[in-house]
Amino acid sequence: MENISIIGAGSWGTAIAVLLAGKGMNIKLWARDDKLIEKIRSTRENYYYLPGTLLADNILVSSDIEYCCRGSEVIVLASPSHAMRDICCRIKGLVSKEQVIVSLAKGIENDTLLRMSEIIKELMPENEVAVVSGPSHAEEVAKGIPTAVVASSQKKAVAEYIQDIFMAPLFRVYTNPDIVGVELGGALKNIIALGAGIIDGLGLGDNTKAAVMTRGIVEMARLGESLGASRSTFAGLSGIGDLIVTCTSMHSRNRKAGMAIGQGKSVDEVLGGTKMVVEGVRTTKSARQLAHRQKVEMPITQEIYSLLFNKADIKNSIMNLTMRSRTHEMEELAENKIFNW
Repeated sequence: MENISIIGAGSWGTAIAVLLAGKGMNIKLWARDDKLIEKIRSTRENYYYLPGTLLADNILVSSDIEYCCRGSEVIVLASPSHAMRDICCRIKGLVSKEQVIVSLAKGIENDTLLRMSEIIKELMPENEVAVVSGPSHAEEVAKGIPTAVVASSQKKAVAEYIQDIFMAPLFRVYTNPDIVGVELGGALKNIIALGAGIIDGLGLGDNTKAAVMTRGIVEMARLGESLGASRSTFAGLSGIGDLIVTCTSMHSRNRKAGMAIGQGKSVDEVLGGTKMVVEGVRTTKSARQLAHRQKVEMPITQEIYSLLFNKADIKNSIMNLTMRSRTHEMEELAENKIFNW
């Protein structure tokens, strides 16, 4: 029986606690808010973040982060990406080098432009690190709806260990050695989901959304390749899989935020109206910086950045995309002389 620490009692951390507790594991779930903890203890439900899901007795909830980290084989970090550095600073003196650290966060740190696993390795260099990503809304995982995700690490044995930890009858886990691509796919798709939501908010229809999703995965892969990722990873669960679910589901915070923007609300109004984290907003800023640094063209990301941070006109942004100079859909096919045209 494994002992698992989960740092972060939001919807995703709670859903993973429920999943792993259902496998008979001993779970310690850390939350900042003592009022939330008391409510969970009294009702066995995280009503604020994941209403309708009961927490089994083998899930212990605490605000004592040292207690939560102690004695576990695996520490799962389920905090939002912008809180990852703070959480790692808090636990780095509490963990032993034998504990495996798993990131569930999907984002790129502003300013440093580091992925989540890079932040963890910077602050806890002796620990093995893995990430779990893919199309996995907490609301559905908690209900036992069939889901597939991917586990990645720089070491195959670590990825397979986490695969075994997380694998359940209705929660399938694949492994992938491309941790760069897996993390970037999970982070960058939130930008495209903001765009898909804006399209829905404007009422532009399925043609437009399909175009943005398809060209969005192209620029995600383009940036990923420039940073050492494999293009094929973006055709997998953490790429196109996560992109599809985040761009189309009503569970998606990023799509909901985009819809509100498309309907005329300001970014400040949208973000101020929810206590949930809309990861795509911060990630847009980081991705734009990375694109400039890597000299990679990301026109959709650029236009969404302009909408979010420069108060650009939405109609002008759409025209900027549709009226770009003509190009091939797939440059590598057009230029490698496989086709005689």
